[in-house]
Amino acid sequence: MIALIDYGSGNIRSVFKALQHEGADVRLVGTPEGLAQADGVVLPGVGAFADCVEGIASRGLWDPLQAWLQSGRPFLGICVGYQLLFETSEEAPESVRGFGFFAGKVRRFTTPGLKVPQIGWNSLEFPEGGHWLWNGLPANPHVFFVHSYYPEPKNPAEAIATCEYGVPFAAAAARGNVAGVQFHPEKSQAAGLRILRNFLDHTAAETAAV
Repeated sequence: MIALIDYGSGNIRSVFKALQHEGADVRLVGTPEGLAQADGVVLPGVGAFADCVEGIASRGLWDPLQAWLQSGRPFLGICVGYQLLFETSEEAPESVRGFGFFAGKVRRFTTPGLKVPQIGWNSLEFPEGGHWLWNGLPANPHVFFVHSYYPEPKNPAEAIATCEYGVPFAAAAARGNVAGVQFHPEKSQAAGLRILRNFLDHTAAETAAV
């Protein structure tokens, strides 16, 4: 079962439908108890960093999700759900902390003359060695972005895809079974659906191995 975390994020229905399309047993989870039967977690996010932190915490989900991440079980963060995997964001006061799974900060695009937010399609660059999240994808697939901020991992090796928008940035990061993507797979047509399929396949394989 895939737990799709429901804390008031605006794009949750489209993510739900995309996961269902790929055959997932997906359930909306808005309480800690809902995580008990989950094999994998998907954390979507639309809106401000601090608002998302507050929404998760107000439902009693912050500590259970932190424990989930520390356990290394399958997890996929999308957009702000990806940014929350980092320590802090320039969008929020320093006192508002992310999960800190990845060391690093979320920064705002500041290139002069650059239209912010980035809204639209952009291509991904993959480092050598690949990653299970990209299985079956062509080189430089185009995916759909809507964002004004981007994570900057302290460990460059954790960036599993980069993109260029005024500056190069980490469009995705991963360590072990935990991954996050800045773009919206649910809006990225065939490439996005394949990414979700890869997460589901990886989750099933990890569950079977336990």
